[in-house]
Amino acid sequence: MPKLVRMYIVNVLIGFAVAAAFVVMLVWADVAGLRHLILETEKGWLAGFLLFFSNGIIFAGVQFGIAVMRMAEPEDGPKGGTRAPVVRMEPVHVRAAAPVARSAARRR
Repeated sequence: MPKLVRMYIVNVLIGFAVAAAFVVMLVWADVAGLRHLILETEKGWLAGFLLFFSNGIIFAGVQFGIAVMRMAEPEDGPKGGTRAPVVRMEPVHVRAAAPVARSAARRR
């Protein structure tokens, strides 16, 4: 079996295991009444399966994405930026005269 396929299968299994733990925690904490829905209704097993399966797809994809991104080789280039000088902006005090409207001048 190729290494990439094996890595994919392992990461999908890890993602579905994390999804199973997540669904168990959701049911245990009774978030939004999920415990009643899954454990006490006639078709609750379907709701539990769909919750597990949809979260499993998401978590498996994220797990595989993280594994692929961790495969990148470290860069050996220079570290610390481009050594460009830092430009510091300092505020400058500027006076500006505001025009007075004629109607405001008559009221005084």
